[in-house]
Amino acid sequence: MEKHHVEVIIKFTGNNFGAYVPLLPGCVATASEPGEIMDNIREAIYAHIESSLEDNDPLDEVFKGAFELQFQFDTVGLLNYFKGIFTNAAFEKLTGIHQKQIQHYASGLKRPRKQQAQKIEHALHKLGRNLLEIDVVTN
Repeated sequence: MEKHHVEVIIKFTGNNFGAYVPLLPGCVATASEPGEIMDNIREAIYAHIESSLEDNDPLDEVFKGAFELQFQFDTVGLLNYFKGIFTNAAFEKLTGIHQKQIQHYASGLKRPRKQQAQKIEHALHKLGRNLLEIDVVTN
């Protein structure tokens, strides 16, 4: 059975993270901590689906079968999501984008061009692939 991808948009509002699902109008979540936002929106999605099924409300066919969530961040949200994990200097090393520029993106002072946003995304995907190749052994 093919899994459908369900887009979840995550943004940083200055104090909190907010998430919403375009295919489920009204399904939203907030969190003050980065690690909470994905869990909160998952809970909101499943509660929304359960409620819709119980009330016989219309529900997109995607939610009647297997689906997986595809999290999409705006640049401000992404950089703030990883703020406690990566410094701006670390992002510079990963992406080749100067850390002052990274700070401008994280604060929302400047918006990256599409090419710069893709550079950040590709660097994180590459890091993820590299991390998946690592095994830790004990001596």
